[in-house]
Formats: sequence, C-alpha cells, structure tokens
Amino acid sequence: MIPKNLQLFKFSAYGFLKNQRFFDVFIFLFFLEQGISFLQIGTLISIREIATLIFEIPTGFVADSLGRRGSMIFAFLSYILSFAIFFFFPKFILYAVAMIFFALGDAFRTGTHKAMILHYLKLNGLLHLKVEYYGYTRSWSQMGSALAALIAGGIVICSSEYKYVFLYSIIPYILALILMFTYPKELDGERRAINGISTNIKSNFKQTFSSLRVSLKEPILRKALLNSAIFDGLFKTVKDYIQPILQMVVLSIPWLLDLDKRESILISIVYCILYLLTSYASRNSDKFKNMFSTLSVAVNHSFIAGVALIIIAGLFFIFELPVYIIFLFIMLYVLQNVRRPINIGFISENISHDVMASGLSVESQLKTLFVAVMSPLMGLIADSVNIGTAFIVLSSLTLMIFPLIKVSEKAVKH
Repeated sequence: MIPKNLQLFKFSAYGFLKNQRFFDVFIFLFFLEQGISFLQIGTLISIREIATLIFEIPTGFVADSLGRRGSMIFAFLSYILSFAIFFFFPKFILYAVAMIFFALGDAFRTGTHKAMILHYLKLNGLLHLKVEYYGYTRSWSQMGSALAALIAGGIVICSSEYKYVFLYSIIPYILALILMFTYPKELDGERRAINGISTNIKSNFKQTFSSLRVSLKEPILRKALLNSAIFDGLFKTVKDYIQPILQMVVLSIPWLLDLDKRESILISIVYCILYLLTSYASRNSDKFKNMFSTLSVAVNHSFIAGVALIIIAGLFFIFELPVYIIFLFIMLYVLQNVRRPINIGFISENISHDVMASGLSVESQLKTLFVAVMSPLMGLIADSVNIGTAFIVLSSLTLMIFPLIKVSEKAVKH
C-alpha cells in the first residue's frame, strides 16, 4: 500500500492543478469564435507540435542536468504567458506565438514531473509501488479534468465568450507554480543534488547524454519507448474527433434544439463523466496490471485492445451509430489511463534513473512526431471519405507496426 504523506499530496495537487485547462474542451470553438478558419487552426496545431518536437530533447537534458524543479517553474511561466496572449491578443500571428510558448511549457514539463516521482520512490525504497503510486497521482489529474470540464461550461455560459476559459486558466497555473517552490531539493535529480548548480555545466550535459546513449542501446528500452509513444500518438490523433460526433448526437435530440450553448452543456457533462471514469481507472491501474503475469504482457495486450476499439468505432461511424461510438471512446479513454501508469512503470525498469526525464522526453518526442505525421493523414481521409474510414486506416497502420514494437518480458537491470 502506498504511503499517504505530504509529498503524495503535493504530487496529486500538481496533477489536479495542471489539468485545470478550461480551454481544452472548447479550443476549436474558441478559434472559430475569433474568426479563425479550420486551415488556420490546423496550422496553429502544427506549429505547436513542431515547436514541441524541437524543444523536447534539450529541455529533458536541462531537467536532468541542471535541476527538475527549475524546469517545472519555467514550464508554468511559459503556460501562463501563452494563456495571456490567447486572451488579450486576438490575432492569428500572435496565436502562433502563444502556441510556441505553450509548446515550450509542454517540453519543459513532459517527463520531468514523472521523473521526479520515480526519483522520490527510489530515494524512499518504494519503486516496487511505482505503478500504483503513479496511477494514484494520475487519478487526481483526471479528477482535475472532470472538474475543469464543468467549470469551463459554466465560464462559457456566464460570459457568453469562449476566450474567458484562457483567462481563468491562469489562476490554477499560478497555484501550481507556487506549489513547485515547495518541492524538496533532492527531487532535482541525482546529478543536480550531488554537484549543485555551480558545477561544470558542460560536464553535466556530457554525463547525461552519455548515460542516455548507453540506455538507448538496449533494444527493450527502444521498443518500450516506441510502444508507448505510438499508442499515445494514435490516441492523441483520434481523441478530439469525439467532439463532432457529440455534435451529431446533440443535433439529433429535438428538445435540445432551442437551448443556447447546448453543445457546450452536453460536451461539458460528457467530458466530466469521462474524466471521472478515467480517474477511477488510473487509481486502479495496479489491479489491471495484476491481471497479467508481467508488465510487458499488460503493455502488449492493452495496445491491441486500444487499437481494436478505434477500428470498431470506425465501423460504427460507417453504419451511422454515433451513440455507440461515444461509449467506445469512453472505453478508450479509460484504457489509456489504465495503460499509461503501466507504461511508465515498464520504462522505469529499463532506464537509468539519472536520465529518466531525458528518456521520457524521447518518448514524448516520438509521440509528437507520430501525431505530426498522422494528424494530416487523419484529416485528409476524414475530408475525402469520412471519419470512420480514417479511424480504420490509422488503426490498421498502427496494428501493422505492432510486431516491431512488441515488448519482451525480460527487464534490463540498472
């Protein structure tokens, strides 16, 4: 059983506050309200993904070499600046700048906080609880998303403008920024804790790069990173297509047609329910893991199950059964949040802890690259044929890759 102490509360509070992104549920509607076309929206998303891809690895090195707390503080400052630009400067070119700051925040944050959690577990002899511990903290992230969906709906209804979701998102991010200052210094990482900031920076980067290079020579680690990145990339590519499907369902309900902001109301409620379920799933990921003989078996089986759900959703779209697609997407979200802690646990067994942030940044960069390539393909097929066919094509391509990234049961010890 995981120890319920102050640091667990801080880790959980971070996830809860970090997911108070009130704009997530309505980001497309916000852009449309500002007169931004779908082509321009796609361009902004491409800018964000490419910027994240460029920043990802260097920021991982910074976190492992110079201190993870400082990286997290810089990440939240970047996010806050991005939100402010979105609210105060309604121009396409400035939205592009905001996307770059958002990408910088993502790059500094992604992998860094997970590395801090795993380092804390190592320092306290709790690594055997890594799946349960990370699942518990992730469950609070999903609880935060559930609450954020409802708050976002309230903000839109009360203000009648989508841009206010960015303004109010600044408040929880300021609180998260303050929280980072309360983290203990030892969570900066082994190299940072031993050497301090006044040591030779070049030497720290060299040691980090050398250790990461050695780790990546292990085939099992490469497959673990690719397995996680490709599945998460597929999920990220298809997950937001639930919104136009929800819109189809809304338009089919006669008694909702006369309600103002009816799409906002329904989307908020559905996402709230969805995130409550994913919160429960994350907290119970350890129970899911225990259904299988090893972590690798759990990783492989959950990969196949997730791809199968998307293929079935595609078939249901072709046969015009949108309500069933919503249920399948809820199952996909739940599976993703059961699977993610298991993936992190498997990766942590096969990489040196002093380069954990760098390794997870590699995973995140691979995912970003997958999304950058597959998202335009998804949009092209959806426009030229339909969304269902796009689901089937992307899932089938992913399934063809699976034999190359199927992870083995043998773990490399560090």
